Amino acid sequence: MSSTPETFAAPARAGSSRRATKDAVLQGAVEVARAAAASEAGSDLGEYLGFELEAERLGTHYFETTAPGYVGWRWFVTLTRAPRSRTPIVCEAGLLPGDGALLAPAWVPWSDRLAPEDVSATDRLPYDPDDERLEPGYVATGDEEMDRIAIRELGLGRDRVMNRKALEAAATRWYNSSRGPDTTGSRQAGADCATCGFVIPLAGSLGNLFGVCANEWSPDDGKVVSLDHGCGAHSETDVRRRGGEWKQSEPHLDDLELEVVQAVERHDETEGDDGAAAGTDEDAESVPEAGDDNPKPTAEETTSS
Repeated sequence: MSSTPETFAAPARAGSSRRATKDAVLQGAVEVARAAAASEAGSDLGEYLGFELEAERLGTHYFETTAPGYVGWRWFVTLTRAPRSRTPIVCEAGLLPGDGALLAPAWVPWSDRLAPEDVSATDRLPYDPDDERLEPGYVATGDEEMDRIAIRELGLGRDRVMNRKALEAAATRWYNSSRGPDTTGSRQAGADCATCGFVIPLAGSLGNLFGVCANEWSPDDGKVVSLDHGCGAHSETDVRRRGGEWKQSEPHLDDLELEVVQAVERHDETEGDDGAAAGTDEDAESVPEAGDDNPKPTAEETTSS
């Protein structure tokens, strides 16, 4: 940086025929300006940049700032003096952006800055009497037939309704969304929503292209879908049946060979005393059957022998 201070030329005031060219008193009051700037900048005050004569007996000194984040900004101190006085007076001091300074973006009004995705379910938007998306609705006239068509069939029985431009914008937005035809689910679906029994068509002109899904098994349940949209929960489609890894042959039954399986005798528990039942069995075993020439020996005879 050059050690010679720069002098800025001030533009002439509109409507003034007299133009100030220099003021030695104000231009030479660098230390006065530095002290005033230091009281505002503190340790962020940098090198002296120059002087600008803005009007008669009114000039501004500029200093570099070393504050982080303020590249291109500069401290200014504006001085003035009374007529025929050689004592400068400090008017104001502060920071101003220079060439290449980092500036905040231009201020945008809240109504223009807010986007639809910024609004939550609990937010309330202000009433807009001049909303360009709306037009006057239909007021009941007392004619039953006219009122039935306008209010019940066309849904115009409100103070304001959407105009044609707003309806077309909504249709375009919905059709290009994830519930339009150009989605992975739609391309893989076996049929579109126009043939699904769970789709409720919209009333009015939008009903030619859109409906509301009412299938709890669909990912679009309760949402507006285009009639050429599709998903795997269609009422008239089915899953593809797939077989096993090998072909299963039919079973063959051999009717010529009889397989004998030994039956296992079951001893049912009878009511009564277990001891009595056991005694009865022993007695039955000790009594020989009629016509038996070789009766079986009893337990006592076997023991004694």
